[in-house]
Amino acid sequence: MKCVCLFAGLLLLWSSVGFAGEFLVYFGTYTGAKSKGIYVSRFDPATGRLSAPELAAETRNPSFLAVHPGGHFLYAVGEVDSAGGKPAGTVSAFSRDPGTVKLTLLNQQPSGGGGPCHLSLDATGKCLLVANYGSGSIAALPIRPDGSLGEPATTIQHNGSSVNLQRQAGPHAHFICPSPDHRFALNCDLGLDQVLIYHLDADAAKLVPNDPPFATVAPGAGPRHLTFSPDGKFVYVINEMGGTISVFAYDAPRGVLTEVQTLSTLPENFSTTNTCAEIAMHPSGKFLYGSNRGHDSIAVFAVDRKSGRLTLVEHQSTQGRTPRHIAIDPTGRWLLAENQASDSVIVFALDPDTGKLKPTGQSIAVGSPVCAVFVAGK
Repeated sequence: MKCVCLFAGLLLLWSSVGFAGEFLVYFGTYTGAKSKGIYVSRFDPATGRLSAPELAAETRNPSFLAVHPGGHFLYAVGEVDSAGGKPAGTVSAFSRDPGTVKLTLLNQQPSGGGGPCHLSLDATGKCLLVANYGSGSIAALPIRPDGSLGEPATTIQHNGSSVNLQRQAGPHAHFICPSPDHRFALNCDLGLDQVLIYHLDADAAKLVPNDPPFATVAPGAGPRHLTFSPDGKFVYVINEMGGTISVFAYDAPRGVLTEVQTLSTLPENFSTTNTCAEIAMHPSGKFLYGSNRGHDSIAVFAVDRKSGRLTLVEHQSTQGRTPRHIAIDPTGRWLLAENQASDSVIVFALDPDTGKLKPTGQSIAVGSPVCAVFVAGK
């Protein structure tokens, strides 16, 4: 998940069991002929080996996952346009069985809109945020002490459009996560070419627009996902349609974004159709990674931690088609590429000194993988 504050909390949890231990990796998918829901593999951080995946929970289109800070619960969107006869997607809460790695459904709630595609949790584990791509809305749901979800306490419908009439005729909320200090929530809306900023009250699952309420990217860029620098001073936005990454300085007290740099994720001589997907920051803050669908590569950038600016290091093939998602393991030594169109998860060795990626030859087959999250094993 992209929220650095939550990732830092999980690092504390993982450090208590030691990086030498095993991790579990849960995979979100689009369900169909090759997938029935959420899958899980065991991951060895000493070798980068993934075990053969097992079905952890049967559920429809769990395209994005998030883990509770305590590690005992997992949450998934149900990326559908209607559920229970109503025009809305779903969000499901699962408890984790550490003995069997299986997931048990606790409950399911409407997502506050159609086609939910992303969700995240605040670091206290009291509030779940969800972005609904289909309807262009966001919602905040309270998390009960037993891990189950309450009904949406806040639902906000976006309005407007941008320059690409085919893809931006209306709003398309694509991502939402809390700021590192938990005071704000940042939301990428692909249809509006905006990163919207909200005041967040996690205890009440309440969102209120900030002043100013948003920052903009170039018209037609289509902001998709974002990540913070570990120190919280910069925000990196990957633009799906523009094939770019926008760097913003982040004023934490006011929740304000100021653009610093925008640069391409593609080689200069590449002219075929491409859309960007995932963005991931190395735990050290020294390197940033973005996935290209079309070029089917991972763009690797070095980060100037003082200015926030990026410098290209390399492009690495994902060894598959349509890398919908990439995930760095908690040790910072491995990167997983989830290739949606080739039903594969590829393991890369990550050089912590240079940021470069090297294929390990290790892979597993997962039907339409579109998300991966790490959880500390036993």
